[in-house]
Amino acid sequence: MQFIQHLDGNVIVCDTEGIIIYMNEAAIRNYAKDGGAALIGKNLMDCHGAQSREKIQEIIRTRCNNVYTIEKNGRKKLIYQSPWIEGDELKGIIELSLVIPFDMPHYNRS
Repeated sequence: MQFIQHLDGNVIVCDTEGIIIYMNEAAIRNYAKDGGAALIGKNLMDCHGAQSREKIQEIIRTRCNNVYTIEKNGRKKLIYQSPWIEGDELKGIIELSLVIPFDMPHYNRS
C-alpha cells in the first residue's frame, strides 16, 4: 500500500466512531499545524463543526458517498468521502482530498 502513502493528495481513514486510524504522508504534512501524525488516534468529530459532524454521521448511517469540491488557499479540491466496507461490515470512512484544476476537462465516454 506504499502507493497510497506517497499519493499526491490527502488520504484519511477513520473508524465508525470517528477515530482517525490512518493518514498518508500528504495528509500528515497538510495537517501539520493541527498536529500532523499526532491526529492519528484522535476523534475527527472534535475537529469539525455541527454541519460537518452531521454529514459524517449521515455517511455512516446511509453508507453513501459524499462528494464535492471546495476552493481553499487559491486551490480547487475534490473531496471524496466514502464508507469503508469490508464484506457487509461498515468499518469507517475513507476521505480523499485531491487538488484539481479550476478548468478541468470533462469527457463523455458513452
